[in-house]
Amino acid sequence: MAYRKLGRTNKHRRSMLATLTKQLINNESIVTTETRAKEVRKCAEKMITYGKNGSLVSRRRALAFLHNDQKTVEKIFNDLAKRYENRQGGYTRILKLDERRGDDALMVVIELVKED
Repeated sequence: MAYRKLGRTNKHRRSMLATLTKQLINNESIVTTETRAKEVRKCAEKMITYGKNGSLVSRRRALAFLHNDQKTVEKIFNDLAKRYENRQGGYTRILKLDERRGDDALMVVIELVKED
């Protein structure tokens, strides 16, 4: 599986992606660069899929990835799993903003899709 290194070591990258995923799940919307958002999308979709599965193994995998953040895992398994029970993927949306002033990196908003 190909992934972006994001200019960081493996431990730093995994920690950063876990933190961004927690922020996305808790706030349901974050502003970040486009490359980071594309990587966070993969992680967030996987966590929501774990929540829809609902098994003990899925809960433990989510806890391991999210640094044992019980509050976030509870939100995934109780709220988001019910919200997206009839949806087959595509739980996030990326909307482009302007470039960042310092380095012209393309900034985006990544958010969870509102399911009716």
